[in-house]
Amino acid sequence: MTISTYKEFISGVKRHPENFYIIHYSCQSLNDENEGLSPRITSIAVQHLSTDQTVSFSMHAVAEELRIVRDDVKGRMDEVETVLLRAFNEFIRDRRDKYWVHWNMRNLTYGFEHLQHRYRVLTGADLAVIPVERRINLSDMLRLRYGSDYVPHPQLINLMELNGGRHRHFLTGAEEVEAFSAGEYMRMHGSTLCKVGFYRKVINRLISGKLKTKSNSIGVFVDQLLESRIAKFIALIAALLGVFSGATLMLSQLV
Repeated sequence: MTISTYKEFISGVKRHPENFYIIHYSCQSLNDENEGLSPRITSIAVQHLSTDQTVSFSMHAVAEELRIVRDDVKGRMDEVETVLLRAFNEFIRDRRDKYWVHWNMRNLTYGFEHLQHRYRVLTGADLAVIPVERRINLSDMLRLRYGSDYVPHPQLINLMELNGGRHRHFLTGAEEVEAFSAGEYMRMHGSTLCKVGFYRKVINRLISGKLKTKSNSIGVFVDQLLESRIAKFIALIAALLGVFSGATLMLSQLV
């Protein structure tokens, strides 16, 4: 089943959270200053929505497993990135029928296609493909719910500021580029993990109706009112009154 609306998304998360994974990754600069033609993948984090368990794949961890010292990592990046992506491929291979929640992982520049491309470049094989219809852009869900201006751009960090503040490990795109140049792969990985954790927080607050945005949409207010417990209680009372009125009318006719 394809999820294309906000209500379908929230309904699916509420009923079957075990079918949802949250994903985010960090990479080399998205511009043209890299040594290759496409940015290297430096870390990937995946969180299972129902168990809150996180699985991650990172350059610093792979390098350590391969007994590569810090100063030699840059010279052996193809090897490190290959092992990282092979492990990721192994993880997703049997989970492609699940829903994968992400933030603007749309295309070859930054997205699932980028991951597939890097795997093909390094191994000559194809990465296990998550079907397009199983990918859910959380950013799009928020726009459907609150309108395109729900927070000012850049929307991710501004949404985070409104809902508890910027996480201490959060890095902007420019800061991630600086971290990569400095060989700070653990720092990049920390940023990836905190973003996945924040997406989980956003989903929880969507379900509870407590997500803070800048949106002033009357439509959103009406939707929230209709979904509130008070509205449901009023609807129940109205239904009971309708049944009572119907029964009274039938009795009067019999008399």
